Amino acid sequence: MKAAFEFTKGKLPLLVSIPHAGTALTPEVEAGLSDAARPLPDTDWHIPTLYNFVRSLGASVLVGNYSRMVIDLNRPSDDKPLYTTATTGLFPDTLFDGSATFLPGRAPDARQRQAALEAVWLPYHQQLQQELERLKAEHGYALLFDAHSIASRIPRLFEGTLPDLNLGTNGGRSCDALIEEHLAARMASQQQYSWVVNGRFKGGYITRAYGNPTQGVHAVQLELAQRNYMDEQPPFGYREERANALRPLLEQLISAMMSSAQQIA
Repeated sequence: MKAAFEFTKGKLPLLVSIPHAGTALTPEVEAGLSDAARPLPDTDWHIPTLYNFVRSLGASVLVGNYSRMVIDLNRPSDDKPLYTTATTGLFPDTLFDGSATFLPGRAPDARQRQAALEAVWLPYHQQLQQELERLKAEHGYALLFDAHSIASRIPRLFEGTLPDLNLGTNGGRSCDALIEEHLAARMASQQQYSWVVNGRFKGGYITRAYGNPTQGVHAVQLELAQRNYMDEQPPFGYREERANALRPLLEQLISAMMSSAQQIA
């Protein structure tokens, strides 16, 4: 079985988590996928490539290897819903557009899902927690940047077109107010990309579970509209010219998070 994640240890007090870029499948999931799910449309395609600059900066990077069709790393292990509006669960039975994930009668059974929880979900979160503890012990605080992307139009999940950048801080509870303020100011300082703070995407389980500013752990989630760096239709091609235009702003956001955290510390 493929490893649950790929991890790079850095020297900065920053961990970049990328839970939804994986495409690996367990045999039972691969055999049972519907035609709509087989292209893995709900993947955060190319996010490790888009954020490849963070390694050279010295950040730690954690990337999930398995598709969210196997198990969603950004949902709680008890599968408690994160949103009152339409969403998907720990073991997605429907795609974002409402289509069935699996052929009739072909979804993994309870035993297979428990195995995915133990072999994929738990190792990712153990590594995430372990690294945050290491960073805090070494630097006095830890920063968690949870990197995501999604198609810009999904009527089942939200009305109209999604803003280009969707920053989530769990309503201001997952990071210090100064960090949120500086990130918002950096997005407001440019006019190329639309943005919102704590709009439709306020942060998933990772942001909510690990962000604890009173304990020196500051977490944010950035949900990107995929139109800004890739094709949103299969085969989901990477658009390097768009990515190169977007990447400087992402670098500025990472820089703003780190500089504001240093002021707090």
